[in-house]
Amino acid sequence: MEVILLERVPKLGQMGETVKVRDGFARNFLLPQGKALRANEANKKRFENERSTLEARNLERKGEAQKVAEGLDGKTFVMVRAAGETGQLYGSVAARDIVEALAAEGFNIGRNQVDLNHPIKEIGLHKVTLHLHSEVEITVELNVARSPEEAERQAKGESLTSVDAIYGVDEDALRPEDFFDPDADREFEDEE
Repeated sequence: MEVILLERVPKLGQMGETVKVRDGFARNFLLPQGKALRANEANKKRFENERSTLEARNLERKGEAQKVAEGLDGKTFVMVRAAGETGQLYGSVAARDIVEALAAEGFNIGRNQVDLNHPIKEIGLHKVTLHLHSEVEITVELNVARSPEEAERQAKGESLTSVDAIYGVDEDALRPEDFFDPDADREFEDEE
């Protein structure tokens, strides 16, 4: 199906371009979201008549997105979650949780604007991309930790999942003898 784009769509085209897309993509995404019109003569004339209005609205949305991006620039959001000793979360951090954390800081972001292919399942510092507008993207940092104190330690660069953080041992000083006693097997052999 051929459609006329009403706004820039990543990997597809710019506003005003007529592009050929699969029928399902047009029917299920582009047309219901108001991102495109079917490419027929009536819609082409309608688009040309409304072009200046659409461009002005697009610039306004882009400006608003850039203001939000400036507010988010360089921010780190702390998320406290329950996790095991190895850093594995008992649950996960999904796009919905990220939206709630941003809303608590006063940023109104939609769940579909969070680019998170897989939920976050371990503590640590994670980069998450937000698509605020088709032309405005920003990356924020999530500090997922078991407590606010651990979040502060992680922010300073300390690892909470390494052997020394878990057991209080210097990882470089570990030797196999520390974990394995070669004489222990001999004791069992003598008893038999």
